[in-house]
Amino acid sequence: MPLSLRVAAARLLLARGKTTSAQHVAARHLDHTFERLATAHLPLVAASPLIDALRACPEPLALPDLARRLPLRLHRRGPLHFLRLFPRVFHLRAPLPLSLSLTPAAAGLLAVASSPADAARTLHRLLAMSVSRSLPLRAVFRVWRELALPDDFEDSVVEGHPHLFRLAPNPDEPNTHILHLVADPATEEFTPAVEKTRPDRYAFKLQFPPGFRLTKEYRKKVKEWQLLPYTGPYQVVSPRGGGSKRVSKLARRKMEKRAVGIAHEFLSLTVEKMVEVEKFSQFRKWFGIEVNVRDVFLDHPGIFYLSAKRKQHTVFLREMYDRGKLVESNDVSEARVKLVELMLLRRRGLGNANSSANMASGATADARGSGDDFVKHEDCLLDVSEK
Repeated sequence: MPLSLRVAAARLLLARGKTTSAQHVAARHLDHTFERLATAHLPLVAASPLIDALRACPEPLALPDLARRLPLRLHRRGPLHFLRLFPRVFHLRAPLPLSLSLTPAAAGLLAVASSPADAARTLHRLLAMSVSRSLPLRAVFRVWRELALPDDFEDSVVEGHPHLFRLAPNPDEPNTHILHLVADPATEEFTPAVEKTRPDRYAFKLQFPPGFRLTKEYRKKVKEWQLLPYTGPYQVVSPRGGGSKRVSKLARRKMEKRAVGIAHEFLSLTVEKMVEVEKFSQFRKWFGIEVNVRDVFLDHPGIFYLSAKRKQHTVFLREMYDRGKLVESNDVSEARVKLVELMLLRRRGLGNANSSANMASGATADARGSGDDFVKHEDCLLDVSEK
């Protein structure tokens, strides 16, 4: 990256009002370790809706049926090309019309999740960060995999812990539900994860990427920000009144620091200490965050790293990684790593004839047409080219 661009990235905190969101993202300092991690996860991110559909069905699903249920965009050369790239995860079955299932290896890794007791603690913490101590159930469903919740968490975790959780209809959206926390706040003693690594009171551990240029002015601003008090993620806050939206510079900085604390804790609850920005943003209102979350991640490159691979914005918690690997791993995170490794292997070592279904799909126009029914888009979500 040119020196001028690195200097611009280091000064973003001082000139936020002069940059657009796109310029802000483009001017960030690239960390190639995290960029490689984000790249490795791209195929899995693209295939996640398909994987979830296959896991929910005990029998192989015909491609035309999947086409009606999931209008996915996997690859510009068609879905069959994408599926054949990952034979260790997807099993194509002949005869025509082709059907699809997960391989036993992939299904086994995907089944690894937290125990209902551990999942209940995670969900308890998530709800405790909400200003109203409640969250839309659909929002939780969006991050159930990131939080290592069991497939049946609505039954095994929510209904299995009635002293903690209660489901109720959402009065604002028909046919949806709100998940409420019914536990007594006075009995909760949650210690934020930042307390384990906090260098000083109110401060956050900072790990700037290699080559990041810290100017004297920038260092001064960071030091002032580190000393700024803020409301922790589990502290009760009162919503701001509906009057003027104008706030003082100091008040906005405190709001920003509280948002940093909430994002830090949220990422600490995830298995891989990373999450898509869009998924985190859906909790913004419920957590009482009053600043732009993408700017929060970009303005604090010593705490977070934002990757924008293929326009897929993913944020990582820096301190939880060392040389591209999680500092603290567990059974769930290790299973996720192995699943990504299965996808990275692609077809290497399997030869040209991966299966009779793959040969049939590559040799007949009918099979190719069946795949076109499954996903028929030229504007691909993910460009996965064979190497």
